[in-house]
Amino acid sequence: MGEHPSPGPAVAACAEAERIEELEPGPEERPPAAPEDFDPGNTGFISTGRFRSLLENHSSALDPHKREVLLALADSHADGQICYQDFANLMSNKRSNSFRQAILQGNRRLSSKALLEEKGLSLSQRLIRHVAYETLPREIDRKWYYDSYTCCPPPWFMITVTLLEVAFFLYNGVSLDQFVLQVTHPRYLKNSLVYHPQLRAQAWRYLTYIFMHAGIEHLGLNVVLQLLVGVPLEMVHGAARIGLVYVAGVLAGSLAVSVADMTAPVVGSSGGVYALVSAHLANIVMNWSGMKCQFKLLRMAVALICMSMEFGRAVWLRFHPSAYPPCPHPSFVAHLGGVAVGITLGVVVLRNYEQRLQDQSLWWIFVAMYTVFVLFAVFWNIFAYTLLDLKLPPPP
Repeated sequence: MGEHPSPGPAVAACAEAERIEELEPGPEERPPAAPEDFDPGNTGFISTGRFRSLLENHSSALDPHKREVLLALADSHADGQICYQDFANLMSNKRSNSFRQAILQGNRRLSSKALLEEKGLSLSQRLIRHVAYETLPREIDRKWYYDSYTCCPPPWFMITVTLLEVAFFLYNGVSLDQFVLQVTHPRYLKNSLVYHPQLRAQAWRYLTYIFMHAGIEHLGLNVVLQLLVGVPLEMVHGAARIGLVYVAGVLAGSLAVSVADMTAPVVGSSGGVYALVSAHLANIVMNWSGMKCQFKLLRMAVALICMSMEFGRAVWLRFHPSAYPPCPHPSFVAHLGGVAVGITLGVVVLRNYEQRLQDQSLWWIFVAMYTVFVLFAVFWNIFAYTLLDLKLPPPP
């Protein structure tokens, strides 16, 4: 083989940054064998020559983007062989972390024609492409998502939670005959879904408070953010991951209130909403050059202004004279608990599209921190009120 010219410093540095860590597979990690036609020695690898022959014979049956990814996979292996498991993962729409790193070697070739430049797309294809550019910073991930997304299952989690919140709000509005600032109604906090420090032994209240909102102005912003941010994130990352971030933000919100604002109740889904939005905004900032969503700076400014206004409303309401003294109005601290979850657990989830979270050391660090906080809050709720001799007002 002839010698290749030495690359320039910038190219060499980039290649070094993307280099794959090659691990010698142990007996239990040996890749599965490929079909005998392509792997006569039963080694678990296919030669790049046979691999290219396979692509040429079946190129008409492959999606163009997937064919580009396969070619990038072939280009990335200078040793002349491709792991059959990587090939099988691709064809079954699964990717390992090592597979993604391998494809990055051919990323320059793959990104020659951006997904945004394609013409003649249907409305649904344009929507999927829009979601990809809204949430993913790498062109390789955007193309992969665009090719593999089937809308099955649909983003059911965020839609279901939003519909339930609206339904509970309308029910309360009719029963209380009040839709604006419902929280000022004397009977509002008597609902069994609201978190009360006096009733903290009723564990469901740490989560069910999201179905009670202070008023239509409170519900409106949370619903808009859930649909505009939460639904696209769920379309990309799935209900399990986005639901985990959302519920973790909700629980952190009520526990944060129980520790930092011990006499106040909690209502609204702001803990979960702020977890998702904070994670999304942090992901955009951390991948600023790669994120290709339009008007990034303007939209971030609008989102931050809306979140600040909602937080300001919550602070004002907390210190406004209560409609049911001596019990105060709901706390604003749940917003801060949601933000804390978003910039820790949430960011790790959004930065690892289709990668195993359990393989990320940062994920386990933040999970440990979250677990410690939850345990601390639980013990705090059990012992702190007695140790501090804090007298709580009777529940409304």
